[in-house]
Amino acid sequence: MGRRRWRDGAGTLVVGGETGGAGVRVPLEIAGSYRARAKGLLGRDSVDGAMLLSPANSVHTFRMRMPIDVAYLDRRLSVVAVRTMRPGRLGLPRIRARHVLEAEAGAMAGWGVRVGIRVEVEVVGG
Repeated sequence: MGRRRWRDGAGTLVVGGETGGAGVRVPLEIAGSYRARAKGLLGRDSVDGAMLLSPANSVHTFRMRMPIDVAYLDRRLSVVAVRTMRPGRLGLPRIRARHVLEAEAGAMAGWGVRVGIRVEVEVVGG
């Protein structure tokens, strides 16, 4: 499998769909450019669904207005760690992480995102 590169845009995050079930489908914003990754969720009061930062292996919550859930994904989109971060924090880099998912605090538990599961990303128009 080659290096996966996404462009800025929209998509759908599918959690738990690998066992033949439909899984949970979540609206997804994709931040693939340096500019989009640097901005991330800064300045927002909420997020509809999740944001994928790629490539990335760490995040910070300086200047954020809300606590967020952060899931670190490896190159196969398997979750290697999940953390909830309050505003004003610096997350430690994860060695195996290649992508980072961000969402409002508490959302990922409701979607079933936890260490060891694999998620899928469906790109709109791609």
